[in-house]
Amino acid sequence: MKIGIGNDHSAVEMKQEISKYLQSKGYEIVNYGTDSTDSYPYPTAALNVAHAVVENKVDCGILICGTGIGIGIAANKVKGIRCATCSEPYSAKLSKMHNNSNILSFGARVVGVELAKMIVDSWLEAEFEGGRHAQRVQMIQDIENDETFMNK
Repeated sequence: MKIGIGNDHSAVEMKQEISKYLQSKGYEIVNYGTDSTDSYPYPTAALNVAHAVVENKVDCGILICGTGIGIGIAANKVKGIRCATCSEPYSAKLSKMHNNSNILSFGARVVGVELAKMIVDSWLEAEFEGGRHAQRVQMIQDIENDETFMNK
């Protein structure tokens, strides 16, 4: 599996640790973030990973900034992206099982490396359940395609 990973300046060390961890488990990592602690805008990393996901250059994405929130919001602006910002493993698992999330985000200033590994593992090991959840994911896609969806 090929995973795109992106980060801003606040998450360089976390990105490096998570990348190394995932590579040790056999995942291929594509770096779309920065390796410098000089100021780097998280929307840039988010868009790079999001476009790689929707263009099938990678199978999924992981985004890391200070809180995981801003980078996740930016990624969700790209049509076809369902990015879940998670600070614990259970939400990460359910974001895949119920929402078919294709990008995971979390904060380097919120979770430690070991918890981040557990969050990533829970997310990567989970599978989309389909069924009633597929209908809800389709509704999300309908919203993306029709701005008046909620007014109907």
